[in-house]
Amino acid sequence: MLRCFFNVKQIRIKMLSSCKMVSWVFFFGAVATKVSPVEKETPIEKLKSELLSVTSSNEWDEKAGFDINENESTVSITVVGASGDLAKKKIFPALFALYYEGCLPKHFTVYGYARSKMTDAELRNMVSKTLTCRIDKRENCGEKMEEFLKRCFYHSGQYDSEENFAQLDKKLKEHEGGKVSNRLFYLSIPPNIFIDAVKCASSSASSGNGWTRVIVEKPFGRDSDSSAALTKALKQYLTEDQIFRIDHYLGKELVENLSVLRFSNLIFEPLWSRQYIRNVQLIFSEDFGTEGRGGYFDHYGIIRDIMQNHLLQILALFAMETPVSLDAEDIRNEKVKVLRSMRPLQLEDVVIGQYKSHSKGGVTYPAYTDDKTVPKDSLTPTFAAAALFIDNARWDGVPFLMKAGKALHNKRAEIRVQFRHVPGNLYNRNFGTDLDQATNELVIRVQPDEAIYLKINNKVPGLGMRLDCSNLNLHYAARYSKEIPDAYERLLLDAIEGERRLFIRSDELDAAWSLFTPVLAELEEKKIMPEYYPYGSRGPVGAHYLAARYNVRWGDLGLDQSA
Repeated sequence: MLRCFFNVKQIRIKMLSSCKMVSWVFFFGAVATKVSPVEKETPIEKLKSELLSVTSSNEWDEKAGFDINENESTVSITVVGASGDLAKKKIFPALFALYYEGCLPKHFTVYGYARSKMTDAELRNMVSKTLTCRIDKRENCGEKMEEFLKRCFYHSGQYDSEENFAQLDKKLKEHEGGKVSNRLFYLSIPPNIFIDAVKCASSSASSGNGWTRVIVEKPFGRDSDSSAALTKALKQYLTEDQIFRIDHYLGKELVENLSVLRFSNLIFEPLWSRQYIRNVQLIFSEDFGTEGRGGYFDHYGIIRDIMQNHLLQILALFAMETPVSLDAEDIRNEKVKVLRSMRPLQLEDVVIGQYKSHSKGGVTYPAYTDDKTVPKDSLTPTFAAAALFIDNARWDGVPFLMKAGKALHNKRAEIRVQFRHVPGNLYNRNFGTDLDQATNELVIRVQPDEAIYLKINNKVPGLGMRLDCSNLNLHYAARYSKEIPDAYERLLLDAIEGERRLFIRSDELDAAWSLFTPVLAELEEKKIMPEYYPYGSRGPVGAHYLAARYNVRWGDLGLDQSA
């Protein structure tokens, strides 16, 4: 169940100290001034205020929004780049889902901002085509859509125009109606215009009496230097606490469940080390190519697009030590320790590939370079496999294998934990010489069709002694009737609430880039040729040789049909 603003019990202690969460945050580099109500308090109201600390839980549950008085604050969400695909397909639908579930404050406004000329009505028409009530088919779905769309407005402007952002500020103030204004800007725009937009929003459209926060979409640079330059430029106008670097994979249900699976189940935590785990695999595959996005993709490639951020973030969450608490900073501190303990990636531990044209069933699938936006001589990898190592006491010697690619045979993202063989296994003869058949494996399928299953050895019923590998399966669709929220819903709600646990800190980003930058530079300087693989195949053969070097077999080759 989504965390909602109306669950105020969790934040009651924090609110008591100031009655306003907004008084704790920064206003683009400067501490925001605390605003107190100007109305004269009656003796009864004063007494009520003084007795606030003993207000019952039920009374607290009736309060809505950040403040004791729900009429005093409002949240304005501006989607910068509102006419783009990400905004249309993900951000607006996620905001509607939060509204539909009652997780946005009573007073909120959504503004679209882009260079395209558009009216409020045209924006609403565009947004309405992407909204669904998929979470819970209630009868009032149409009404909720209408109510949400009435909160959506549009302002056309340039991303580098302080004047245009000042005009936006004027419109936001009209909707805020003198309330304490909290403002969230979502930068759904290319990285090369991040700084211009942040500078203009900072000087012309930030909140004067509440918080201002900015969500920055990846990619965060192309290497260590460009990432550091981007961070430095952002911090000219924002504090670190105001910057929310979003990696939507961290908002996925099964990724967030990692710490629960490990730290709240006694059977897993003792096994989570080199004594029992032989290798860990992080696998990402898509069954489609670039499909017109080749121009963007060719500038980055699969390593920057998937491995350096999505898969590395999952690895850090998987491998971290137990944090002191569930506080955002405690968790991010442990993730940074993991990243700093890792060896920089070596060229010999990387295999790259690029998909080529392939005909199957009378259909011809295009090669990567058939995309009109991609140079014909491009060497950009659409597939990569890598072996990484964490040099600490828990994980010393355990290979962490990553594999990511486009135009492969299926679509999936999963973590596969392969355990060591049983020493002196009495039943080895039943499995023959292939001991991998007897390997216990924990599989966490992030998408699609979310599931967690454990492969165990089991006796087949009968008079003989025949063994097979069976799955203890937690299939989410079968176990839970509730629809799993989209990752963007969770992350947007966290940003509004000021919860930073699932967002990337600047030192995390630096540590992540330091692992990949040397090998990326070497690949480009030496113009390493990718290994070509047919569209719809399992990827380059080189990936299997890489795994075999560390006595590992990719776990997705069998593709557990029953799971």
